[in-house]
Amino acid sequence: MSDPTEEPEQPQSVQTEEAASPTTEEPQKPPSEPEPQHYHKTIKVIDILLNATGNVPIMKKRKWAVDANKPIMWIMQFIHKYLKLDAEEQIFLYVNQTFAPAPDQLVRNLYECHGTNGKLVLYYCKNQAWG
Repeated sequence: MSDPTEEPEQPQSVQTEEAASPTTEEPQKPPSEPEPQHYHKTIKVIDILLNATGNVPIMKKRKWAVDANKPIMWIMQFIHKYLKLDAEEQIFLYVNQTFAPAPDQLVRNLYECHGTNGKLVLYYCKNQAWG
């Protein structure tokens, strides 16, 4: 016989497959639903390719890493300074030889919509070429 002063053994918890399954606690999303896209917060730097068009000087370095939160106007000013253009000369930027983005458009937005192979391709010139 066991001693009545002894404490009874605590039952060990036995985990069944039903209890271990996450489907009984919280339903999982079907695989067809995409996960929320938080990548726009994680991208900090975007590679851009700057290609010359028309009668503008060609930059020696074409590939640049740009802060994703910079506006397109910042890139236009950068090119203007890099090429040492006169103050009255303008720079026009085009995305994939198709359209001119608004100067206040963020690089991130253009990359998300028009980026290819991990980079954003921009064409620059002194006069309007496309669009």
